[in-house]
Amino acid sequence: MEIVGSLIQFVLLAAVIVVAGTKLAHFGDVIGHWTGLGRTLVGVVLLAAATSMPEFAVDCSSAYIGLLDQGVGDLLGSSLMNLLILGLLDMVFHPRGRMLNRLGAAHAFSATMSLILTTIVLLCLMLHAPLIPGLRISAGSIALLLTYVLLMRLIYFDEKHAQRMNESKGDEALDLPGISLRHATLGYLVCTAAIFGAAPFLASTAGVLADETGLGGTFIGTTLLALCTSLPEAVTTWAALRMGAYDMAVGNIFGSNTFNMAIIPAVDLFYNGSLFASVSPVHAVTATMVLLVTGVAMLGLLYRVEKKFWLIEPDSALLILLVLGALGIVYMIGDGTSVH
Repeated sequence: MEIVGSLIQFVLLAAVIVVAGTKLAHFGDVIGHWTGLGRTLVGVVLLAAATSMPEFAVDCSSAYIGLLDQGVGDLLGSSLMNLLILGLLDMVFHPRGRMLNRLGAAHAFSATMSLILTTIVLLCLMLHAPLIPGLRISAGSIALLLTYVLLMRLIYFDEKHAQRMNESKGDEALDLPGISLRHATLGYLVCTAAIFGAAPFLASTAGVLADETGLGGTFIGTTLLALCTSLPEAVTTWAALRMGAYDMAVGNIFGSNTFNMAIIPAVDLFYNGSLFASVSPVHAVTATMVLLVTGVAMLGLLYRVEKKFWLIEPDSALLILLVLGALGIVYMIGDGTSVH
C-alpha cells in the first residue's frame, strides 16, 4: 500500500509539472513572438529553456537532498526521452512530409551543440572531475557552463544572419490571439513558481519509489522521472508541428538536450561534494548512448532520401530502437557504485 500511495503522489506532482511546463512553454513562445526572435532561436533557447525547467527544478532538488544519481540520471535520461519523442513524431507525422529530412542541415548546428556538451559530460564522468579548491563546483562544470555560453552566442549570430538572408520571405505568423507580452510574462512567472514548488516533492517521492520498488535511483531517474520531465517537450513539439513550425519543433528537442547538459553545473552547486566523482558509472553509458542516438538523428537531418521502407522511416526506427536499447542497458547494469 505504501507503494500505491507513493505512486499516486508521484502522478499528482508530475501532473502539476507537466501542466505548468506546457503552459510555461506556450507563454515562452508568445514572449519570443512579441520580442521578434526567430523560430529557430525561440526553439533552441527560449522554448528549450522553458520546457527544461522541470529538469532544472527537480534535479537541483534531488542533488540538495542527496539523490544525486536520480538527478544526473534524469538529465541524461531526459535527453534520451527527447530523442525518442523526436523519432516517434517524425515517424507518425506525415501530412507535409518527413520532419527531419525537411529541415536538412538547418538544425545540424543545434544537434552538434548537444553532442559537444554531452561529450564534455562523458569525459568528466570518466575522469571523475574534482572540485575546484575553495569552491563548491568542479572544473568540469565550469567547462560546461563556458562552452554553453559560447555556443549560445554562436547560434544567436547564426540566427541573425539567417534572418537577414530571409528578410524578403518573412516569418510565419503565430496564432496568438489576445495574448499580450505583459500577460505572457506574468503567466511565465506563475508557471515557473508552480514548477519550483512541486519539483522538490516530486524528487523526494521518486527517491521513495526507488527504495520501495528496488529499482534504484539511477534507473528511476533515467526512466520514470525523465519521462515526466520530458512531457512538456513532447506536447510543445507536437503543437509546433501541428502549426507547421518545424524549426521550432526540432530546435526545441536539440535545444532542450543542450540545456539539460547546461543544468549540470547548477546541480553540482547544490550537491555537497564532487558531482562527477560521486555519481554511478552507469551514467557514462547513458551519455554514450545519447551521443550515439543524436548522431543517428543528425543523419536523419542530413540525408535527402524521401522514400519510406514498409511504411517505416529507417532513421526514426533506428533512433527509437537505440533509445529503448539504452534504457534496457541501464536497467541491466543497475546502479553500480553508490553515492557517498
